[in-house]
Amino acid sequence: MTQRVVDVAAAVIEHPDGSFLLAQRPPGKVYEGYWEFPGGKVEPGEPITHALERELREELGIDVELAYPWITRVYTYPHATVKLHFYRVVKWHGEPHPHEKQALSWQQGNELSVAPMLPANAPVLKALSLPTSLGITRAWESGVEAALAHLRLALERGLRLVQVREKNLDPGIRKEFAAQVVREVRAVDGIVVVNSDVQLATMLDAGLHLPSRELMAAKTRPEVEWCGASCHDVVELERARELGLDYVVLGPVKFTPSHAGSQEMGWKKFAELIREFSLPVFALGGMRAVDLDEARRRGAHGVAMVRGAWE
Repeated sequence: MTQRVVDVAAAVIEHPDGSFLLAQRPPGKVYEGYWEFPGGKVEPGEPITHALERELREELGIDVELAYPWITRVYTYPHATVKLHFYRVVKWHGEPHPHEKQALSWQQGNELSVAPMLPANAPVLKALSLPTSLGITRAWESGVEAALAHLRLALERGLRLVQVREKNLDPGIRKEFAAQVVREVRAVDGIVVVNSDVQLATMLDAGLHLPSRELMAAKTRPEVEWCGASCHDVVELERARELGLDYVVLGPVKFTPSHAGSQEMGWKKFAELIREFSLPVFALGGMRAVDLDEARRRGAHGVAMVRGAWE
């Protein structure tokens, strides 16, 4: 007998400093004592956003002002299969207070001070630690010294996720450049992924980013801490999900000089492709910092920028 899927609205309530709220399931409930993201079941025919607002008002006494759709994860417990529709709640009215005798705790990053975590929610923590802006290097175009100068300025402005994509550089120069990028970004506790070159990524103990052709050819997930991929359609998105990657980059959303011959998909198609997708998605193609809000309203985790990151 096929188990019925229960839709659940789940809220990542977060302050600008990155801290987020967890709630402990009260006595008498299934998995009592476990910690989870606040939220609750969606009533039949009820819009997910309505359920989110209702549950947070009933459980915590807050009114949602701005919530971005994020990722959707399906998890099967012994008693039920749940589909968790995660939203990132970044603005609200009121101070969260427990209205259902549940304990509350503000947490930061992957190192939690509370346990145990509800199994369905645990994988979300790593996704939460991904910054919302991804800068893609272009030293092949600007020159290595200029690219490093742009990198340092961007890091001062808060950039914390960088992809080294330099297939047109001499291999020796690419190696030295990537090593310097890793040093600079790690100095501010950021994340670096190397495009395509698994040997270089492994040598530098960096993450790996797979071009779409390598994504489709991969049999298993590469053994690196962070692994993402470039996607252009639903088939590639599904492959990234099957491999258990950490994120994907999807585009081009708008016109971009680096792929002038590619057909731009626009925001509507972008949103349709990632609806209820389980991995964080970065919008790519003509992106600037000012596009971040629009991207997140469409369900993206953030934006990936080639030129926009360094301007």
